[in-house]
Amino acid sequence: MSEHQSPDISGSKLNEQRFHILEQIAQEMGGNIVFPVCFEITAKISLVMRSKAPTIQKIAVEIQKDPLVTSKILKLANSVTYNPGGATVTDLNQALMRIGMQATRSLALACAMEQMSQSKAVSPFEAFSREILTHSLKASMVARILAQKLAPHLHADSAMLAGLVHDLGAFYILHHAVRYPELVERPDSVQYLVAQWHESIGVILLDALGLPEEVVESVADHDFPRATPVEHLRSLADVVYVANLWAGGLNEVQKLDAPSTANEPAELTNPKYVALQPEFEAAIAEFLSTW
Repeated sequence: MSEHQSPDISGSKLNEQRFHILEQIAQEMGGNIVFPVCFEITAKISLVMRSKAPTIQKIAVEIQKDPLVTSKILKLANSVTYNPGGATVTDLNQALMRIGMQATRSLALACAMEQMSQSKAVSPFEAFSREILTHSLKASMVARILAQKLAPHLHADSAMLAGLVHDLGAFYILHHAVRYPELVERPDSVQYLVAQWHESIGVILLDALGLPEEVVESVADHDFPRATPVEHLRSLADVVYVANLWAGGLNEVQKLDAPSTANEPAELTNPKYVALQPEFEAAIAEFLSTW
């Protein structure tokens, strides 16, 4: 044992620390949820989008206050995904018109998540938080392509948003876990806690951020194995479930106390989804280059 490591503690002590975190989070969620400062632009965009007459121009006014979000939006608007014709735009309003409100909200949220993953507040879990961010960015692109190619009745940019935020609750748990030295020194215990609770916490957070109801509902139980394989993408929840698996979410699934987590999910070998793998990989590579 190193001089910086605390003595071993019993399983009951770890369970007690986990309970304290969940109790603390429950108390905060029972009142007004306070998000980190990096979510400020996201909150302002949500207010505009919930207003009676949301417009691209009103959103642009808020986004222009944040150079990071502005630069990401311009880069996305000029990417192959949104600009296959190669016509470059340099004006924010034009960029917003090209990618649309939902994709704009997704970019703002992604920027907030990136800042959270790099903040001192979660530095003890930096590698894990970065892993969650990368997984979320991948899931957003997979979800978008799944909706475009196999579920045209669903909005592709809503699928992108849902894929991006499906693990938001994990960051919230990490922000609380750093307050417990015993858990900081035992990251495996924290990963278990995240796997078990981030979905239910995430649903409450997304609702507080004012995201569309279908997006909020789609992230519930996205890790829990389905009784039967998802053959057809009938709902946004189906898209998020499959996108999560294709973005590497199987590691999360296997940490659950659930049946049928030992075998590879059928969705990862379904020919319909396998055929889209090259598109998944290309879109992911392009999107990750933004970050």
